[in-house]
Amino acid sequence: MHPHLQTTKTIQKKDVRQGRISLPSFNPDHILNLTDSTGIIQHALRNIPNRKEGYCTDDNSRALLLSVMAWKHNRYPEVLKLMSVYLSFIHYMQMEDGYFHNFMHYNKEIVKDGGSEDAYGRTLMALGYLIAYGPSPLTIRTAEEIFLKATPHMDNLISLRGMANSLIGLCLFIGSNHSHENQLDRVGQLAGKLVHEYRRYSDRDWKWFEEVLTYDNAMIPLALLHAYEITRQEEYLHTALEAISFLETKVFRDNILYPVGNNGWSSKGGTTALFDQQPLDAMAMVLFYHQAFHVTGNKKFLTKGVCSWQWFMGENALQLPLYDQDTGGCADGLQPDRVNENQGAESTIALWISYFSVSEMLDK
Repeated sequence: MHPHLQTTKTIQKKDVRQGRISLPSFNPDHILNLTDSTGIIQHALRNIPNRKEGYCTDDNSRALLLSVMAWKHNRYPEVLKLMSVYLSFIHYMQMEDGYFHNFMHYNKEIVKDGGSEDAYGRTLMALGYLIAYGPSPLTIRTAEEIFLKATPHMDNLISLRGMANSLIGLCLFIGSNHSHENQLDRVGQLAGKLVHEYRRYSDRDWKWFEEVLTYDNAMIPLALLHAYEITRQEEYLHTALEAISFLETKVFRDNILYPVGNNGWSSKGGTTALFDQQPLDAMAMVLFYHQAFHVTGNKKFLTKGVCSWQWFMGENALQLPLYDQDTGGCADGLQPDRVNENQGAESTIALWISYFSVSEMLDK
């Protein structure tokens, strides 16, 4: 670990449920290990970058978001270099029409598969964070150009998660003193579509936006919290809180987080799969509670955010930590009998984004 990062002391804060919580020092070693001059490599063989799998816009966007959060939190000098690498990658992957390719081979050959709405939305979310909290006017203006070139595609999104992530980025963009009237209209359009889907699928026993709980679930109500912060439309807040209350009945047991397993998911009228549990889902929960605590001030969201964070640290179904304090990496998932030994970009970034979100909540 880099010497000047070791000066980040262990944070001891009061938590309303657990009395005290200890956060480790920020350790970017594995992020640095996975990042080269092109971008962050998406997969790993345990703690070794798997160059055969190349890069993706998904992970470089998440990495950009992490670099912004790290800069906002403690002005780490290293993250400025990382921020530049990730933003440059996103710029390179943007097509002429503003959309984004998602995959690149290690030899820098772009996979021309049309991109994905998930990658598009996550990119706009990361750009929104950079525009809101970036370190310099030049970097922010570059992010704005990429963002504005991409925004027309929001109008044709079908994926709920693509819409949700885009909406978060859009709200951050507007909240950064950008008074683009057409962009404000898009907030209403995207949030309206999410609320419409919620009404369509919800009944007395199932209060959700579709007939199945899969991955990144909490990102959908999180987007409505951001829309509420911009518009103050009470329906957005009500829908988000009602939906998260339902999700909690599926993923919390005795104050321990059990993210929906990807081996079967959780369908309406069916059972909820226990495994494999993914770091991305724990991160989505932490981000939701961070924003809920921000807009409501209700400390119950702080408590839930801490519980979700502790999933990484060993308070989970197997009582095994996914965080590797030696490498600074995070296991790729929780399997029925063990943690996945691979420490890919997605999982490691999810850990550290959650870390900075919890740290910010505890600072309030």
